[in-house]
Amino acid sequence: MQILKTENKKSNILPLFAVATCGLNVFVLLLLMFHGSMLQALKLQLTPQSLVQLVDGQAITVDPKPSFERYPETIRRFVGETMSLMLTWSEQQPPQTAWDISSQMLSNNIKQKLLLEITNLKSDSQFQTINKGSEYLLIIDSISQPTKITDGTWKLEMYAHQLSFSNYDKLGESNPFNKQILIRVVDEAVTSLPEKPQPWHLAAHRLGEARLEIYNICDIKDKNCS
Repeated sequence: MQILKTENKKSNILPLFAVATCGLNVFVLLLLMFHGSMLQALKLQLTPQSLVQLVDGQAITVDPKPSFERYPETIRRFVGETMSLMLTWSEQQPPQTAWDISSQMLSNNIKQKLLLEITNLKSDSQFQTINKGSEYLLIIDSISQPTKITDGTWKLEMYAHQLSFSNYDKLGESNPFNKQILIRVVDEAVTSLPEKPQPWHLAAHRLGEARLEIYNICDIKDKNCS
């Protein structure tokens, strides 16, 4: 009789033990989910948005990004402003000055080729100076969205034309400048400020902080631009 009672007690305890074990497993699962949410929140706290102060006094908030990633608008703006700086000339900003500043955003392997092409845009052979009363202005018609080539490299298309004016020609002449432009990420900003910077120095320095570089420029119809 005593043995039968013991067996009954054991059989009654087993369901209770199973329920307790199941409840414990559910509790552990909920605890792990809670810890996971806490870790995710901690991760967000450890990688918060950063406040960036620009050279011109503006302050913007940005999300952390991998070093090889750039927003499409950052790439488009870098290209547009770099080419505008390079191809907008006046007596105060002659072609040679514009080139010396903007070419910092180019890789060394394309500088000579591009300089020759830009020199041919001028009606005279003097690239270092500009005739009194003459002005050259790059007008950008459109810049495409960048197409990713590999991590940290992109290609886009720019349709533009350079207008040239003089005291004798108020209507101006137009030279097309339609190009495929290839851009890549660089490790460090390549621009620096002189002791007494001019506005174009500040513009180039701000562009350089994007840590991008133009490493090839091809004609818009070139099928082998790479």
